[in-house]
Order: sequence, then C-alpha cells, then structure tokens
Amino acid sequence: VRIEGGGYFFKPDRVIVRVNVPVELTVSVEKGLVPHTLVIQSPEAGISVDESLSSDARNIRFTPTAVGKYPFYCRNKLLFFKSHREKGMEGVLEVIQ
Repeated sequence: VRIEGGGYFFKPDRVIVRVNVPVELTVSVEKGLVPHTLVIQSPEAGISVDESLSSDARNIRFTPTAVGKYPFYCRNKLLFFKSHREKGMEGVLEVIQ
C-alpha cells in the first residue's frame, strides 16, 4: 500500500489490510520544508511504526496479529502550535479477518 504525506494530510487516510497477512507500506512525503513522520503504535496487534518521512519512498513491513482499527498519524509539533495530528494529519489502519 502506498501512503503519501503532505501539508497536514495522509493519502489515503484509510487503509484496510488482513490479519496475519504481511503488510508492506511504501511511504513518502511530498516535497516541502515541513518535516513529517508516520506513527502506528499498537503493540497488542504486532504493529510498531515510528518513521521520519522523506520524498524518497521507504518500505515498512509488519504483520498485524489482531483485528481492529488502529490510528496512524504524524507526531510532529511546533512549540505553541497545534500538532500535525491535530491539524488533520492522521488516518486509520483497519485490520479485518
């Protein structure tokens, strides 16, 4: 699945995968000055991702072990401003049977 980040968005912002099937995300960010990350932290489902994004695509691999909906988001934030997540840079990884 290809995920692109940019000006406070992820495209797509909803990804559906199957439980116990290996997943490969190809992630990148559109060119710009603002740094972004991709975080999916659901250790109970075998998912632990915390990656800085660049315009060069990077592959992230994991195998989800539990059905559910798991948020992904950008963790970056400038002092005194809303976080990138609060500005809408988030999505959902849905793991189905």
